[in-house]
Amino acid sequence: MADAPQGVGRRTVLKGAVGIGAGLALAPVVAIAQGDQASARPREGDLLVTVDDSTLKPLTPDDIPLASAPTMAWAMEPKERIVRSGSRLNRVLLVRLDADALGAGTRARAAGGVVAYSATCTHEGCDVGGWMPVEQMLFCECHQSTFDPRDAASVVDGPAPRSLPALPLTLVDGRLVVARPFTARVGVETV
Repeated sequence: MADAPQGVGRRTVLKGAVGIGAGLALAPVVAIAQGDQASARPREGDLLVTVDDSTLKPLTPDDIPLASAPTMAWAMEPKERIVRSGSRLNRVLLVRLDADALGAGTRARAAGGVVAYSATCTHEGCDVGGWMPVEQMLFCECHQSTFDPRDAASVVDGPAPRSLPALPLTLVDGRLVVARPFTARVGVETV
């Protein structure tokens, strides 16, 4: 170590160096904790974009095919256009159904017949993306859990212990917008 400046002891210099090093080491952690909007859960006012759309075009109900396989989407913060794709738990299933076929609670969270649910199974955390067209049910291929999107994604069959969390939607200027956060904790059931 170089000699300490006149009047400053070695211990003071070492303490200062350790303090600066610790501060620099923590800076990225603080920045991530304060600013990682890509990993933040969908928030009220977020728009929805398809998972593979590099143009980040906000979705409308007409972009979601009626009674077809789910469209995979991410929420996007509208001002900075930050896609909340930093966590797989943020992936959303969008299904458009006849609004008259939706249960009352589901209809209240739908927009233009479009319902949104977490794409993470509540059993083992697998991706839910399967679609049973005749039954109009969502399906997790890992352990065969089946969810009814017309009835709050309730479990119809399989080992999943609870419904898929819903993401309430609204329409703003014809676009699908997150109305409120997920209705329940996203992910697997813990004991």
